[in-house]
Amino acid sequence: MTNTEPKAALEGIRVVELATVVAGPGAGRYLADFGAEVIKVEAPGGDPTRRMGWVGPNETDSYFWKLVNRNKQVISLDLKSPDGKAALWALLEDADVLIENMRPGKLEALGFGPDELLKVNAKLVVLRISGFGQDGPYALHPGFATIAEALSGFSGLLGEAGGPPLLPPIAVTDEVTALVGAFTTMVALFHAQRTGEGQTIDVNLLTSMFQIMGPLPSAYAHMGYLQPRLGSGIPYTVPRGTYQCADGVWIAISSSSDSVANRVLDLLGLAGDPRYSTFQARSMNREALERAVTEWVAARSSDDVMREFRRVDAAIAKVLDMKDIFADPHYKARHMIAEVGGITMQNVVADLSKTPGRLRHPGRPFGADTKAVLERLGLGTGKPVRK
Repeated sequence: MTNTEPKAALEGIRVVELATVVAGPGAGRYLADFGAEVIKVEAPGGDPTRRMGWVGPNETDSYFWKLVNRNKQVISLDLKSPDGKAALWALLEDADVLIENMRPGKLEALGFGPDELLKVNAKLVVLRISGFGQDGPYALHPGFATIAEALSGFSGLLGEAGGPPLLPPIAVTDEVTALVGAFTTMVALFHAQRTGEGQTIDVNLLTSMFQIMGPLPSAYAHMGYLQPRLGSGIPYTVPRGTYQCADGVWIAISSSSDSVANRVLDLLGLAGDPRYSTFQARSMNREALERAVTEWVAARSSDDVMREFRRVDAAIAKVLDMKDIFADPHYKARHMIAEVGGITMQNVVADLSKTPGRLRHPGRPFGADTKAVLERLGLGTGKPVRK
């Protein structure tokens, strides 16, 4: 770091990460982006994310690995061996955070249960990420994002009316849970720095997804309401969805405030129609209003539709793919895509004016930092073996 670069917000925070795949390592990534020293501990076989998805030409590890594990040191330890356990204890003696996502009970079985950890390091924050939580009837079931999406109610909402429930085509649950993990870790660190007290955090895929269900639990509890599948629609905002223009381009429209809805209605020639005067009225007359929007958009080119919506200051966007995104001027102006170590990926998730995050390197090769980290701990280097 040069003298002109601002100090990182989490400089001096040491994180030991035992997590694999996306949700746990994702939480570690957010901490690392803002300056925490994150030491990722891999088993001899390596994190399976190294082999997940696309691997570039002349690369050994996937782009997923390089993104989720950027800015981290990576070491290999065999936690079934006495030497591996000794090295982990040495790492944890002065660490601030431990991130793990083993099946509940596995950490305890290895001899690193939270009670034992806090006896050795009273200020340690232990972030435990699992599929369904550390207890409950589902705790020991295999927990992947797909299962949480089904159980949370999320999958049941996806799809067209009358069609089957769908699953998201990206790792939504893992990414949401990673943010929850990073946020709750910061809350616990704040408490630890004030009091010296560490604690355990129970974060899981299911609860994280259930939290984003908005008012649906309340609507069911008090009104018996069960939201049907509505394609791109939602019950309380009409019009809202994706619509195809005359030139084949798809656009997205939302009218999630009365003022925007009124401007859209005026544009469509429907101003003053009592069927659409309120949120509730528009919802009750969903089919007629959606049909009017679909027909209006279908009769015009995408340029005309965009121009007219911009003219009346209504919310609209073209539906972009990655090719479009890489050419988009807003993405460029906001530096939302960055290159680090020859790999192009998303930039840091938020801009902080005094202590910005930054990209230092992509996810590193297997065992790249084992020798340096173990030497710093005063332990023998060993030689990591990747099977």
